[in-house]
Amino acid sequence: MRVVFAGTPEFAAAVLRGVLDSGHEVVAAFTQPDRPAGRGRTLRRSAVKALAEERGIEILQPATLRAPRVRSCLRALAPDVIVVAAYGLLLPPEVLSVPPEGCVNVHPSLLPRWRGAAPVERAILAGDERSGVSIMLMDEGLDTGDVLARSELAVDPRECAGELRDRLAALGAELLVRTLDDLPRARACSRPQHATGVVYAERLSKHEARLDWSRSARELDRVVRAMNPTPVAFTTVPTSRRGPRRLRIWRSRPCPGDTGETPGRVVRALGQEVEIATGHGRLALVEVQEEGGRRMPVGEYARSRRLAPGTLLGL
Repeated sequence: MRVVFAGTPEFAAAVLRGVLDSGHEVVAAFTQPDRPAGRGRTLRRSAVKALAEERGIEILQPATLRAPRVRSCLRALAPDVIVVAAYGLLLPPEVLSVPPEGCVNVHPSLLPRWRGAAPVERAILAGDERSGVSIMLMDEGLDTGDVLARSELAVDPRECAGELRDRLAALGAELLVRTLDDLPRARACSRPQHATGVVYAERLSKHEARLDWSRSARELDRVVRAMNPTPVAFTTVPTSRRGPRRLRIWRSRPCPGDTGETPGRVVRALGQEVEIATGHGRLALVEVQEEGGRRMPVGEYARSRRLAPGTLLGL
């Protein structure tokens, strides 16, 4: 089939790689415009753009899909199908109507649960034990179209959002290729999404990344996992001169047993262990990063910063 692909981050690039290796013809890749990133705010290309350049695929980066020239360009490309994976722009009706086989979306959730922008992170925050990928025939709604295929997997209780997203990308690429191989049959067997069980996955906000030590250790550990690799969970550590400094928490694990201590207080800092009292249970920090510093094991950080029992975090 002639495929126009639309996607932006690494999840989408993994799906695109699967299509390129499958024998289907990718005639163009749409991706978000280059964005400033890093301390220098230099323009950075998306993962999809990098892969498309490597494979010699035509790249288009319109700021909007509503311009008439976009529809003209799509018609000239004459795709049988448009495949979308984490693109970042909604497809307007005039684009949805271009390909004769429709527009197909690879969504990393078991629709209708977790429609929207952050399905992987929200699944971890909610403590979902299972996740998966849905291949959906797109309509004008937000992730509301009929499901062509879906596949489930178990969520590892220790994996972070980035790790789960990588597994879902591999699963989604495989499932998408099988769907494209016989798309007319998949469309004939498609099913509307259930009217019950609809949950929206709103985009993560930075304030959600701040650890509230009054919550339970299990809840806080899920925040740490959901915020890895971005925006990264954090707390603050008191300093003698400059006031509190931000401390990013990359890895943690919940520990059973309450201490009776004030939530946020360091109750143990010995060797490689730093345990913090929470609203219920203790949270052991595993890997941290002080503002302006590098990621490191918490034991190394505790020794260099003298993070002693009794220190109160999060003030």
